[in-house]
Amino acid sequence: MGLPRPLRSKKVWVPLLLVGLLVTGAGVYVKFLREDSSPASQNNQAAESQDSKEQPVTDPNTIRIIATGDFIAHDAINAQAKRADGTYDYLQFMTDMQPAFEASDIRFCNQATLGGGTAYGISGYPVFNAPLEWTRDMASLGCNVINTGTNHTNDKGQGPITAELNEWDEQENILAVAGANRSAAEQNMVRYFTVKGVKFAFLSYSTYVNSPNPNPYSLNRFSEPLVTSQMTEARAKSDIIIVSMRWGTEYSPGINEAQNRDAAKLASLGADIILGHGPHVLEPVKMLPGKDGRETLVWFSLGNFLNAQLETEGLIGCLADVSIDVLTKKLTGTSCLPIYQHYEWTAEQKAREDLLARKNFKLAPLETAKDLLADSQLDTTVEIQTERINKLINTYTKVSITSSQ
Repeated sequence: MGLPRPLRSKKVWVPLLLVGLLVTGAGVYVKFLREDSSPASQNNQAAESQDSKEQPVTDPNTIRIIATGDFIAHDAINAQAKRADGTYDYLQFMTDMQPAFEASDIRFCNQATLGGGTAYGISGYPVFNAPLEWTRDMASLGCNVINTGTNHTNDKGQGPITAELNEWDEQENILAVAGANRSAAEQNMVRYFTVKGVKFAFLSYSTYVNSPNPNPYSLNRFSEPLVTSQMTEARAKSDIIIVSMRWGTEYSPGINEAQNRDAAKLASLGADIILGHGPHVLEPVKMLPGKDGRETLVWFSLGNFLNAQLETEGLIGCLADVSIDVLTKKLTGTSCLPIYQHYEWTAEQKAREDLLARKNFKLAPLETAKDLLADSQLDTTVEIQTERINKLINTYTKVSITSSQ
């Protein structure tokens, strides 16, 4: 049956056509505004909110930060990552850790060794450089706040530093990268980012280095003028300051005098969270009195993450977890997810230190690693290591042990 006659008349049809054209035009104009892809528009949007793209769906009232220990590209790791076509795949070793990354907002990762690419020669201990996939796979895992400043930053001069930082520039959804630099201007710049309306500053310092700086700016060395200047600016311009610190005594679970002194200095300048690394093993956690009534959370050493070290304590540690209340902008707690770096070799291979014989590298939550530990040469158990970790990190302040389940 046809439409009623009145709707077919010109007097009604013409106004309807005009209204339709106006609505369509308005829709096109709104769509144009929304899809404005000019560089200026994109830059302004990025500056206003770096947490609006591809962020995980988490509790809107809480910001969850996780933090790893050292990513170390040992020779055995590089050998196992290399594929037949000459490319490298490091992500394969870390897939069991991805759920923890996906469930958090800020994912601090410590790139302890260079990833400047094959042009500078691939090498492990003691002078490190990994392929560009080292950086790419950290990004693929979900790392979005990255420390690049350590005692190994200067291992091969400025070239691989620049190449590594150029590669980080190419990765998506990165909030901040700090520690190593391509220029004096970059060294002096405080990195800022915003998550759920809370503004963060990220700073990085190293108290020691294996090789001399190729120039004054390659690495942020811990020094009174630089630290005071950057911390003062950061405190005035942000809600939460995160500081990465390369310090401590290698393979010691004890906090040394210099660490205590430097932590107190950073707390007095207003640091909220200090993420320490360098000893390659876990060290205790402390809460220190800070600036203007604040408290400063200090993870003195996060130990290792992806690595091929020999000692049990270097292979079993924590993925640190810190919570921040969005409304009050205050820390509400910290915890540890015990993790285990697995690899396999025979007792004979271990006895003759045939390091390149190691295979089947895999990072996993410690609680899931009973069978993996049985296939290692570590002669320990999940229960023994969980108890060790719990006792160590709770030496001075309450840190809960969490589950991956």
